[in-house]
Amino acid sequence: MSFTHAWLLMLLPLSLVPLLLDRQHSRSYSWLGLLPRDRISDLLGILLKILAALALCFMLLGAAGPATDAQYIERIGQGAQLVLVIDRSASMDEAFSGAEASGVAGESKAAAAERLITRFVQERSNDMFGMVTFSNSAMHALPLTDNREAILAAIRAAGGAALFQTNIGSGLTTGLAQFDKTPDSGSRAIILLSDGGGRMGANTQQKIRDWLERMNVTLYWIVLRQPGATSIFDTSYVPPEDKPLPPALELNDFFKTLRTSYQAYEAEDPKSLATAIEDINRKEKKPIRYQEEIPGRDFAPYCYLLAAMLLSLLLLAKFIEVRTWH
Repeated sequence: MSFTHAWLLMLLPLSLVPLLLDRQHSRSYSWLGLLPRDRISDLLGILLKILAALALCFMLLGAAGPATDAQYIERIGQGAQLVLVIDRSASMDEAFSGAEASGVAGESKAAAAERLITRFVQERSNDMFGMVTFSNSAMHALPLTDNREAILAAIRAAGGAALFQTNIGSGLTTGLAQFDKTPDSGSRAIILLSDGGGRMGANTQQKIRDWLERMNVTLYWIVLRQPGATSIFDTSYVPPEDKPLPPALELNDFFKTLRTSYQAYEAEDPKSLATAIEDINRKEKKPIRYQEEIPGRDFAPYCYLLAAMLLSLLLLAKFIEVRTWH
């Protein structure tokens, strides 16, 4: 048994106050010696004091928040620990590059991503999800958790105005840091969803390479192509003289040098985005061990109920009490 507000237990001695008080109306007679001793009234008076003391005691116990501790049971299921690293640069609010859009007409890349990722999460009951969003810098949105309500709320809250920058390095390192705080369940992956690439320094690249290997994390990159952008799968592309590769192609080349598993996808419309997410859904269904939390039992409502019953008895006794005559 534990208490949410244990300091309130220090006030429990106050529940003894009713036992120390005397009934004032018993002294309204001119001379108590004229009255015969009424043992039943005396007994009822003591009983009412005890009821008042117990009512105060249960109210204080309820306010302290008594509950049993949560329990954890190890389960074996199919799923993974997945961290969603989602681009929230301003370009994500633009339409897909494909000429023909399927799904919702005029749907932006951000809206399609939110809709399809929500469905992806709802279909996977045994996974743990974390979430990071990024534009000019990364924002830690949600640590790895199996709380579906929290995950879906984080996805809904991921929208909003952003900047015209894509700091993928910050998003990936922040996402990878989540795995460092969670025991490995046997299957881990990062799903990077962006509409372009970003150049990273050598130190950031080495950190990402080392962390992916040390934490045994698979990387999936879904590229939402911008209009006129070169495909990351275009092996024949040659940049103009003295010009570097486009950021997306350069980033894909770096990812292909990783010592851990890497898979890239390219989406030009909501349909191809759905196909990429469905492929990840099929691949990331491996046996995993996870801890299922069984919440502790909250006893505060029972304390308040007992206090209410005792107060009701005191009120009833007050209404049927014979008024003192003078």
